[in-house]
Amino acid sequence: MDSSTAQEFKIILGSSSVARKKILADMGFEFTTMSADIDEKAIRKEKPEDLVMALAEAKANAIVGKLENVENQEDAKPTLVIAADTVESVQPKHHGKEDAEPTLLITCDQVVVYEGVIREKPSSKEEAREFIKGYSGGCAATVSSVLVTNLSTGVRKGDWDKVEIHFHDIPEQIVDDLIEEGNVLNVAGGLIIEHPLVLPYVKEVVGGTDSVMGLPKELTKRLIKEVL
Repeated sequence: MDSSTAQEFKIILGSSSVARKKILADMGFEFTTMSADIDEKAIRKEKPEDLVMALAEAKANAIVGKLENVENQEDAKPTLVIAADTVESVQPKHHGKEDAEPTLLITCDQVVVYEGVIREKPSSKEEAREFIKGYSGGCAATVSSVLVTNLSTGVRKGDWDKVEIHFHDIPEQIVDDLIEEGNVLNVAGGLIIEHPLVLPYVKEVVGGTDSVMGLPKELTKRLIKEVL
């Protein structure tokens, strides 16, 4: 968004993801944050594109429920919410303007696909190690969804974005260091290409790095326009 243009709506980013917050802020938006508390494992789809869209919708529905409880005590205004897969307080945390006009709800999800298999967050250090060693000298893809709901009109638009990542050989010591640090346990497929330990071994990214980090900028902008 052009920094010279006044933001004429509110945004709720339904995520505590540091990467998603940074991307949305870099886009020039002011926003509040919330997170959905859902059982992601209860939602299963065969295709990764269907799975991330279903999870984004479930997160949106969960956050709408939380907001309805809050709005019983407040005047409703249109809002945008972007939700991911972590849990936070029902009360939004502010990251900028408090008096914008409308409100949108934006929810997101992401999986990694490796050799045709969907990978979500590693369930253990052993699984994370297996994931990362598999990427060495190979290729993986991220499938990221964004769903934007206009809370005033009920209009909801969503879509997904896919990015391929090709890797050089990743040394065993790098894998060990990533596992010991632990951040890879908290992301889909144990994949953090922007990590200083990983970045030197990224050979090529076919698509946007913002999408790999969890929030495709152009897709988000397009969906926001479509629901306003």
